[in-house]
Amino acid sequence: MRFDTPVYFQKVQSGEYEKATGDYGAESVEEEMRYANVTDAGTETLKLVYGEIRQGCRVVRLQRYYRKAFSRLRIGDRLYQVELSRKLRNKQVFIVSEVQ
Repeated sequence: MRFDTPVYFQKVQSGEYEKATGDYGAESVEEEMRYANVTDAGTETLKLVYGEIRQGCRVVRLQRYYRKAFSRLRIGDRLYQVELSRKLRNKQVFIVSEVQ
């Protein structure tokens, strides 16, 4: 199992409210990169998590725990939200689905 895919953990902070314009400012995104093993989710996993088969779901495996707070993941140019997280003895596994 190779941990060679860069995965970016993103923390999104919404912009501040501006009274003069009545709008919110642009949101800021902080990223931290970790190398992970990324594979497509199998049909049995998808049925277990969702009860149906969905497109765009992946399994992300890390060699060590990621302990910081994050909002979403970025793999390549696609964004993913975490559906399920499991901590094993030394590793951490996320089942993620693509954000539209």
